[in-house]
Amino acid sequence: MSSFAVLNGPNLNLLGQREPETYGSTTLAAIEDSCATVAKELGCELTWFQSNHEGALVDEIQRLAAEGVDGIIINAAAYTHTSVAIRDALATLDAPFVEVHISNVHAREAFRHNSYLSDLASGVIVGCGVQGYELAVRRLVALTS
Repeated sequence: MSSFAVLNGPNLNLLGQREPETYGSTTLAAIEDSCATVAKELGCELTWFQSNHEGALVDEIQRLAAEGVDGIIINAAAYTHTSVAIRDALATLDAPFVEVHISNVHAREAFRHNSYLSDLASGVIVGCGVQGYELAVRRLVALTS
């Protein structure tokens, strides 16, 4: 059974409360529940991690790489546009990762148009709302089957 990790960066713990006009009203817990249903259907396991701290995300990526995770879904949030450290940690993976963004970052402020992660990613899902997480689970299963 494939084992994937879902990593979420800063402020995603506030989904459902923060800027609902941009991110919707669905909470991170509800996204986790919907993805658990998809994972069960596809016969894979998901673990979840969220942190507002860059170093904690780097530590988690390194831990997952050392343990041999089968794939990662990451919504690095604002760190997508600023973190060489997260990029370098993801570069150590021997597994695919899919970058997810709830909003269409290309239709937002210019600084959000640049991602330090995209060129390393096996896929990038942007602007599909919270459904992007479920799409990412399906993509990782396809990549690792």
